[in-house]
Amino acid sequence: MLIGNLGKDPDVQHLEGNIAVAKFPLATTETFKDRTGKLVSQTEWHTVVLWRGLAELAQKYLHKSSLVYIEGRLRTRSWDDKDGNRKFATEIVGDNLIMLDKRMDSGNAPGTGESGMEGIGGSDLPLGDPSESLPF
Repeated sequence: MLIGNLGKDPDVQHLEGNIAVAKFPLATTETFKDRTGKLVSQTEWHTVVLWRGLAELAQKYLHKSSLVYIEGRLRTRSWDDKDGNRKFATEIVGDNLIMLDKRMDSGNAPGTGESGMEGIGGSDLPLGDPSESLPF
């Protein structure tokens, strides 16, 4: 479970069978006091991958700096680069997404709209795990 801000707009691609997959960086920040009492902020970057309906939702509604809640699982994949070196990437494969930004309805000024607690779960999506064939 992560709450954070998108580092850039989602990159959405469509695979065989018109299956949508979205990928974006997510920044999570932890603030704490060090031994001297000084506030320290520590930011971690995560790569999030969303499939099918969640990917389409991300493409339609998410943008750089959007605040989201992501629930999912870790997936580590590996490949050989052009020089034959083994590379690894650990990603968050999202199962649930809740948009936490304030809604900007036509009748509401920015920042005064209803809470954007909108989301969709991956459990209502077609079964299958195409993540083994990620194109990126």
